Amino acid sequence: MVQLVYFAWVREMVGTDAETLALPAHVTTVAELLDWLATRSDGHAAALADRSRIRVAVDQQFAGADTAISGAREIAIFPPVTGG
Repeated sequence: MVQLVYFAWVREMVGTDAETLALPAHVTTVAELLDWLATRSDGHAAALADRSRIRVAVDQQFAGADTAISGAREIAIFPPVTGG
């Protein structure tokens, strides 16, 4: 099981701030996770439609599309963060 945490407008579009899921065996990277999540609901699909607007952290470390997620306890999905 992995804890997925959603932030900002991603959370609003998905309709929840977090969910705990058992991932299918074929979901082994960040990219595969995002692809699979996009099939779960219209909200997930809308939130994840433009991957250039999505950032991911695996166990609180920024992660790229090819980052392995096997054994991850927490995966956060959020829009790019800016300072100011």
